Amino acid sequence: MNRRDRQNAILRLVRERALSTQAEVAAALKDSGFEVVQTTVSRDIADLGLVKVRAPSGRLVYAPPGTSDSDRLRALGAAMRRYAVSLEAAGTLVVVSTPSGYANALAQAIDEAGHPGIAGTLAGDNSILVIARDGTPAANLADELTGYLLQGAA
Repeated sequence: MNRRDRQNAILRLVRERALSTQAEVAAALKDSGFEVVQTTVSRDIADLGLVKVRAPSGRLVYAPPGTSDSDRLRALGAAMRRYAVSLEAAGTLVVVSTPSGYANALAQAIDEAGHPGIAGTLAGDNSILVIARDGTPAANLADELTGYLLQGAA
């Protein structure tokens, strides 16, 4: 596997997982079939311009360049206020209700936010299933997303 494939895998991994150290990135790459050493990972991280951002858990994690905590959270908050009507934790999922026709736009905004506690979304016409990652309680995720709805409210 070549350098481009490895670096594309790194970008995919940091979008999907909360990876804080070069060792974690190297282990994730090995799990994906790439045999790497720490110095190669270090060079790839520098080449890709990865930055560290604070995840909602408070932990610093790698993110693609141009990603900042405030930008990511501001965009997610704006999308939640614009499209979400209600949220409810249901088992390991969070159900988000929107007006008819707006679920896909909000699901895309949630996915693009790269929240480390969210594995993905599934959108219908007026509802979204937000799938929490292992170890992320859906109730906590619902509380956090509800907080975005309340930002700026008097």
